Amino acid sequence: MENRAHAFIAGLFVIFLSIAVVFIAMWFSGDSTEHSNYLIVSKEPITGLHSQAAVHYRGVTVGTVEEISFDPENSHQILIDISVSENIILTSDVFAQLGYQGLTGMAFVQLNDQGTVSEPLASGARIPMHRSLLDKMAGSGQDLLGNINDLVEGFHGLLNDNNKTQLSNILTNIEKATHHFDSFATQSQSGIQSLTEFTTETKVVLKHLDQLLIEINQVVVKVNQQGGIIDGLSQSAEALSYTIPELNKVTSGISQSTRNLDRVLYQLEEHPQSLLFGKPSAAPGPGEQGFISPQEASQ
Repeated sequence: MENRAHAFIAGLFVIFLSIAVVFIAMWFSGDSTEHSNYLIVSKEPITGLHSQAAVHYRGVTVGTVEEISFDPENSHQILIDISVSENIILTSDVFAQLGYQGLTGMAFVQLNDQGTVSEPLASGARIPMHRSLLDKMAGSGQDLLGNINDLVEGFHGLLNDNNKTQLSNILTNIEKATHHFDSFATQSQSGIQSLTEFTTETKVVLKHLDQLLIEINQVVVKVNQQGGIIDGLSQSAEALSYTIPELNKVTSGISQSTRNLDRVLYQLEEHPQSLLFGKPSAAPGPGEQGFISPQEASQ
């Protein structure tokens, strides 16, 4: 009986110990951080995204995806319930995009904002889903393929029978023009050869002209050197500048002598006796003895 009591007590101890271990493990593994829930609305496919996928904000893990479901009011929209740490303050201009982890194809939610609005986003608010870079590239690729398809169809329509005939005529005309160009090139080659000969002759003429200029320069140097023509002319001009004033003096003396000779000849013409008796005395003036007025002379 006593053995059974010890076994029962041992069993109860094991059971309580197991329960305690489970609670301790749950307590250590549990996340004590408070979270806020938001609802992402996507009109695009969310391939690769699943529950418990990571939620990043500017590249930092801030939460997880809790649930993915279709919008009951609009089946073309997908609702993604995410849980984000309360320490992360999202603004009202935040938006979501899908990111992909390497080559595995596993998707995660990437939150971003424009950084122009400071108003915080209320818990439980809806966040729009924008197309990811991969989706944009896929859409652009489809548009490019559509444009290429349209271009090919237009090219096929362009090559009808009439246009083929015109294209053949154009190629024929191009061939004829090529032959004409060959003949023109031959003529141009002869013209270029003549131009080369003319250039050679021009070089010879220029060489002689350079020699002539050198000789002219030598003559100019000789003319300008001391004792040359220019120097002689300068000395003659300087001597002439001294001679001209002396010549002016001689000319003035000759003029004065000529005037004196004119007065002497005039006196001889008026009083020839002055040559023998000398210069006659001057007639008395008014108030002098022997003065005769014109009235008395007329009487």
